[in-house]
Amino acid sequence: MSHDLMILCWAAVSIGVVHTLLGPDHYAPFVAMSRAGMWSLRKTMVVTVLCGIGHVIGSVLVGLLGIATGIMLTRLEWFEGIRGNVAGWLLIGFGLLYMVWGIVHAIRGKTHSHPHVHADSHSADSHSDDSHSADSHSDDEQTMAAKPSLTPWVLFTIFIFGPCEPLIPLLMYPAAKSSWWGVVLVAMLFSLATIGTMSMIVAGLVVGTRGIRLAWLERFGHAAAGLVVTVCGLAVTLGL
Repeated sequence: MSHDLMILCWAAVSIGVVHTLLGPDHYAPFVAMSRAGMWSLRKTMVVTVLCGIGHVIGSVLVGLLGIATGIMLTRLEWFEGIRGNVAGWLLIGFGLLYMVWGIVHAIRGKTHSHPHVHADSHSADSHSDDSHSADSHSDDEQTMAAKPSLTPWVLFTIFIFGPCEPLIPLLMYPAAKSSWWGVVLVAMLFSLATIGTMSMIVAGLVVGTRGIRLAWLERFGHAAAGLVVTVCGLAVTLGL
């Protein structure tokens, strides 16, 4: 490995970690949806990793296509910017719909309603504390947590559109040196750093907030999760 490529590899890891830390949209939606949907830690991590893979693979494919066809870096960055705007607006739309759903059901007194489209084609399930004892309430939480939903796949679809802006320039240098294995190495290191950082932050926040039980959050959990996703979408759209 040449000295230049070694420096580039370190840069790929460092930039992957930093750009993830500085982008709450990389982890906040998963923490919010995990809490609102009562996902297990395992499910949360699987969803996070899959969305992380979708997030980086889109930019990797765009970069490789650009390298193979000789498209200029400025044009690739323009295209990545378009993808970023699409992802931002998708997050905003999804977040607003989720938030409105959560508000409506919270107002109706359905503390643990879940606005998920289930794989068995049933509509959203609702549970009201007024008609359940503490024991049955706990059982309902376990039941809801176990039911499959399409929410993770919505997040995955959105994250496919989310670009990794720093990756494209990183791939161009080894490509200019005609080092394809260097391109692959840089892409792999950046991807692992990004997905690994996403996973560690999500796991830490989920475990760290597990013991926090607030009455208003229990009732408006879905609305709060929708708000978090909406704010993340606004941040992406505004380039924050």
